[in-house]
Amino acid sequence: MKIGYVRVSTEDQNTARQEALMESLAVDELFLDRMSGKSCHRPELQRMMTFVRKGDTVIVESISRFARNTRDLLDLVEQLTEKGVEFVSKKEAIDTTTPTGKFMLTVFGAVAELEREYILQRQREGIAIAKAKGKYTGRKPIQHPEFEQVLQQWRRGEITAAEAMRKLGMAKSTFYRKARKTT
Repeated sequence: MKIGYVRVSTEDQNTARQEALMESLAVDELFLDRMSGKSCHRPELQRMMTFVRKGDTVIVESISRFARNTRDLLDLVEQLTEKGVEFVSKKEAIDTTTPTGKFMLTVFGAVAELEREYILQRQREGIAIAKAKGKYTGRKPIQHPEFEQVLQQWRRGEITAAEAMRKLGMAKSTFYRKARKTT
């Protein structure tokens, strides 16, 4: 089944060009969002991602209509791939049904990974400079006002660890780490 996805950023923008392309490609089902591509939490995109089945092909006019950045694109295509769904972007001539299309996505993936590594490197450098100037001390520990009381209840066997974590709103690892520190 051919699945078309169309997106424009605002209610005022016209979808006719994208819809005409989808009609010419004889898509079987069309999903249309009228909202910014900033978020992957677009109603019709989510509906489409749930709708698609193994053997389907998702077709978009261009990558910019499907995903805002490379990371989002790769995440979405990975979700499709896990379901056995192919992806085609007409403008960029990316078609995961072909070896060249798969290669192009691999290149995009490598670029995204490199971009992420650069971001992390700059972040580490910035933190090191801030620490050297005494301006960065890390995240402040969160103190729960009832921690000691709940911890004692748990240690006395009055409540389970799960109940203590629920009362404090803490993850298992956080609860046990803090409990070890107070022994």
